[in-house]
Amino acid sequence: MGLLPNERVTLEGVLKKITFHNDDNGYTVATLQTGKKDSAVIVGTLIGPQEGDNIRVTGTWSRHEKWGLQLLFDEFERVLPVTPDAILKFLSSGMIKGLGPKTAKKLVEEFGTATLQVIETEPERLLEIEGIGQKKAEGIAQGLREQMGVQSVMVYLSSRGITPSIAAKIYKRYGNEALDVLRSNPYRLVDEVHGIGFKTADKLALQLGLPPESPGRLRAALKHVLRQGADEGHVFLPERELFAKAEALLGSATRDALPAMLQALAEERSGGVIVEKADSAGAQRLVYLTGFYFAELKSAEKIRTLMNGAVQIAMEEGEVQDEERLITEIEAEQGMELAPLQRQAVAAVLRERLVIITGGPGTGKTTTVKAMIAALERQGVTPTLAAPTGRAAKRMTESTGVEAKTLHRLLEYAMVEGEGLRFQRDEENPLEGAVFIIDEASMIDQLLFFQLLRALPSGARLVLCGDIDQLPSVGAGRVLQDLIESGEVTVVRLETIFRQAQESLIVKNAHRINHGLLPEVAKDGDFFFIEEGRPDALLSLVLDLAARRLPGFIKGDPVEDIQVLVPMRRGSVGVEALNEALQTALNPAGAEKPELTHSGRILRVGDKVMQTKNNYTKEVFNGDVGRVAALDAEEGELTVVYPDDKEPRHITYALTELDELSLAYAVTVHKSQGSEYPCVILPVVMQHRVMLQRNLIYTGVTRAKKLVVLVGTKPALQTAVRSQDGQRRYTRLAERIREREAK
Repeated sequence: MGLLPNERVTLEGVLKKITFHNDDNGYTVATLQTGKKDSAVIVGTLIGPQEGDNIRVTGTWSRHEKWGLQLLFDEFERVLPVTPDAILKFLSSGMIKGLGPKTAKKLVEEFGTATLQVIETEPERLLEIEGIGQKKAEGIAQGLREQMGVQSVMVYLSSRGITPSIAAKIYKRYGNEALDVLRSNPYRLVDEVHGIGFKTADKLALQLGLPPESPGRLRAALKHVLRQGADEGHVFLPERELFAKAEALLGSATRDALPAMLQALAEERSGGVIVEKADSAGAQRLVYLTGFYFAELKSAEKIRTLMNGAVQIAMEEGEVQDEERLITEIEAEQGMELAPLQRQAVAAVLRERLVIITGGPGTGKTTTVKAMIAALERQGVTPTLAAPTGRAAKRMTESTGVEAKTLHRLLEYAMVEGEGLRFQRDEENPLEGAVFIIDEASMIDQLLFFQLLRALPSGARLVLCGDIDQLPSVGAGRVLQDLIESGEVTVVRLETIFRQAQESLIVKNAHRINHGLLPEVAKDGDFFFIEEGRPDALLSLVLDLAARRLPGFIKGDPVEDIQVLVPMRRGSVGVEALNEALQTALNPAGAEKPELTHSGRILRVGDKVMQTKNNYTKEVFNGDVGRVAALDAEEGELTVVYPDDKEPRHITYALTELDELSLAYAVTVHKSQGSEYPCVILPVVMQHRVMLQRNLIYTGVTRAKKLVVLVGTKPALQTAVRSQDGQRRYTRLAERIREREAK
């Protein structure tokens, strides 16, 4: 065959063999059969290719030194198959929800070469097939229409370097209007399509010809940096830091234009940005996303209002409240002996509107809460209990005997017709109750805390229980620390470690770590340190511990009862590498376990998985852990069972939603907050140095109930225990509370 340089060639045929395909970027090497005896090797980007697909590709010929003649294509489109076998392969590919191999075979056997035409133009005829009802028939027809429509969008995006999974999200959000949206304002994707950040949208925008200094680009960059700051825990960013990070994204040519754009955003009613002037002359301004600004400002106001109110106690006429006598009677009734600080905490709850109870493991927080509940009930008050996560709420219920809810469920976060998802409890529709006890309060971020405060009824009391020395919330803010640092809130810090807890090395070592001391180990105990610094050997050691040695030692299930906690995601002993290896060891492939590959990773029935973003529609939240219970190729769905504060919940995911899930055999220490596990394995190595902080190791250790096994090197452990200068979060809640008092 004579080759003409740059001559564009179009070939049409059937994908006979897929030699290589990358799910993440679509790069494919395949053999295209163009006639009975003719075929060609094609190389380029294909979206979800299946052997048997009919496609048309356009590109230029090239001769590879090793592989010979190839067509390097940069355009492709699917062509509807025309033979029964090709139609069957197309319909069985799983690309159309609700249509799998069994149903596809029935359709082709009934309608033959007219199958696709029947689905598209006469979907009512699908009712002739046993097992297909009206709803399923409509779904199959809609699925085919979407598949045909999505191709133009996905080809367009793939030619611009956008991965197939991201392209599918864009089409799902905008449908056939996707190309118009992209051409008019690609930066909309950042706000409207989960998983698309500024860099992806910016890449598209520049390829579409938008100038680097365009206002839309500057606006998007400034807001992106603020959102990124919130993801890192900051409620605001200092102006200079905001500009520096935006300039790093955009290039130095935009430096002079950023102040004017920030001012424009601040002056627009819908700009979404608040700029606050600093109190002192010469100090730089502070820049907030609007929601965080008002959440912080109004939280301070509500805290002052709460603290300045009087406690209302329902008592019989002439009765005098005797706190000490009441607490003594409760000790006798409950068969407990409270330490002085525990008695102080119970007394504070009886007379104060806002109280914080903090303390490390073994200091009796649970016993204190039980005594509080009994004392409040003596006053005729039944307290309301809640916690940030389902696991924490369930633990609170089990330890106190009183039902606890998640904060989202307490505040009735749900879909409201015509309004979308929102908290239904607020000032206009306050909660019912007189006293609210919230556990694991260190996990509460600024936005959720504001929602709780605005829903409290007039005269209510609020008790926040948590461990101040743990990592702060995953979301923006450091609410518990700020309340304590304000110096205005009543705080009781439990310090006495009770005799039973003193017998545990987990408890003893948690306190040692918290005081900057290395943990102690013993041959017979519940805390071990195994030295191993070689990455490959360390990975093998973790697998051996999780799959073989520890299940028998703790007499538990390796998946449910053992959790590997890691400081970082990346690296040879990071979350991603460990999850892949642990999945193979703990839930290997088998004929009885359906599985699928999504974005280069395998998910199979039985896998331990974590929700990685808040999904308010499904009512599952960032950090929730469950098990894959079912996988339906026919319907294109995966079901995860999550434990909850009442009973397990079955949550169904479409294939396009699977990027919200990750394997959870290993998780970061940050993601483990609010959870407890019988056994924790915690690698501590120098490759995680950037994250090795005292509160991180302390948090990881305190997640364990029965056994802690640290694996790694002593220098890494020493680095972690001695490092307490964790990243300071930008917040002003403590200052605002003090300012409100001064006024």
